[in-house]
Amino acid sequence: MAWSRGAPLLLRALPIALVLNTTAATSSWWILGMPNSQQVTLDLTSTSYRDNCDRLRYLEEKQRELCALSQNILTSLGIGAKMAIDECQYQFRMSRWNCSTFGNTTTIFGGVLSVNIRGCVVESREAAYVHAVSAAGIAYTVTRACSRGELNECSCDSRVRSRKPKGKWQWGGCSEDIHFGEKFSRDFVDSHENRDTADGLMNLHNNEAGRRSIRSRMQRVCKCHGMSGSCSVRVCWRKLPPFRQVGDALSARYEGASHVKMVDKKRRRIKKLRAVSRDYKQPNKTDLVFLEESPDYCERNETMGVLGTRGRLCNRTSMGPDGCRLLCCGRGYQTRVRDVEEKCHCRFVWCCDVKCDTCRYKKEEHICN
Repeated sequence: MAWSRGAPLLLRALPIALVLNTTAATSSWWILGMPNSQQVTLDLTSTSYRDNCDRLRYLEEKQRELCALSQNILTSLGIGAKMAIDECQYQFRMSRWNCSTFGNTTTIFGGVLSVNIRGCVVESREAAYVHAVSAAGIAYTVTRACSRGELNECSCDSRVRSRKPKGKWQWGGCSEDIHFGEKFSRDFVDSHENRDTADGLMNLHNNEAGRRSIRSRMQRVCKCHGMSGSCSVRVCWRKLPPFRQVGDALSARYEGASHVKMVDKKRRRIKKLRAVSRDYKQPNKTDLVFLEESPDYCERNETMGVLGTRGRLCNRTSMGPDGCRLLCCGRGYQTRVRDVEEKCHCRFVWCCDVKCDTCRYKKEEHICN
């Protein structure tokens, strides 16, 4: 699939938040998903957006080139990055590591994705999930932008109409082009990974697993046409699943992630990832993989950017990861009672208002020591 730099720019300029820090050479494209409080809002015009993309030095050269293809691509990238971060924080909200992000650092996730231990990059299950959901986020938002006509480089998926349907229906409508979204995500997200290193192979594998989690969940939706709702013609098209389904699926893959190592087949000059033991199942293309066991997220670690679990709210009755026993790492917890005010007994008053009472009650909370 070729990218067309000379495509006409027919869409009006959209305001978008950009980070114009040209010194953040060690940072990453995840900055695009950070809140606007760290960013400078600019009105991108057809004459300025290419220059602004060139100034984003936290992007790789190829990423800046893709950014400059169209004035609306960067909008999709920012939404995709934020969607991935939000989903990660939702999935891990009750875990010891809650996918914390940091606005005062160029690494966004602190040291969880970049810190060295014993001279090795820590590529844990958490890093696997972040890379997978991030690649999925970019593929998702670019695909959605295509179907909405927000990008000149793509539109609806015309290839699906060449398939012969199985049943009494026919292809029509605007199928969302996940193939284009995957291609763009692959070109953008994978561009700085080194296939000759173990962590590069791991990230590439997890990126692809994230993208495949969308493709395998594409939904077929249909609409009936005919006189008086007779449904004489049933037209169907392919639609993206809710991104929460993608995040849930990757969370399940996280729990069953495969511990791997890099093997070098010198005769073929090929480097691949294999399970650390022959007793373990070899991972397939939809599995998440990791190289190092997860560090201890119980205690605060400034070097890694780990906040620890002291002061976190826990569930006293839960036996899961949000339970006080696991989340507090055996340190125990304290219980406090505070007064809470909430709207209650809401009712509709004709016309047209909703009136609520204010209910006051005491809420019991448990905080990790």
